[in-house]
This record gives sequence, structure tokens and C-alpha cells, in this order.
Amino acid sequence: MQNLSQRINSLPAGLQQKVFAYIEELKKEKKNKKKKLSLKWAGGLTEYKDKFTSVELQKKSLDWWTN
Repeated sequence: MQNLSQRINSLPAGLQQKVFAYIEELKKEKKNKKKKLSLKWAGGLTEYKDKFTSVELQKKSLDWWTN
């Protein structure tokens, strides 16, 4: 079985250019791929649920983020 570089080298020049262009597009796609939102913070404010209302917690969390 041929490895990838041998297969690319066996192609005509025009097709090799297409392969290289495709590889560049794949690299761009990887860079532009956005990370999914992580929900590992969920439940992080449960210790405050008896002390504050949800609106007060929203205001507090905003204060924590900006300070």
C-alpha cells in the first residue's frame, strides 16, 4: 500500500495542485472551527441559591465577571 505522499506524487501536476488547495482549505476550516460551549460551570452558584434571588445572582455574577 502506498503512503499518502507517494499517492500525491503519482498524480498529474494539476491534480496535485487541487490536493494542496484542498489541504489548505482543511487547515483554514480547522482554524475557524469554534469550540462548543462547555457547561462545566453549571451548578456553580448553588451555594448561593438560598441567599439570593435569581436576579440578584445574575447581578452578582456580572460583578464577578467584570472585577
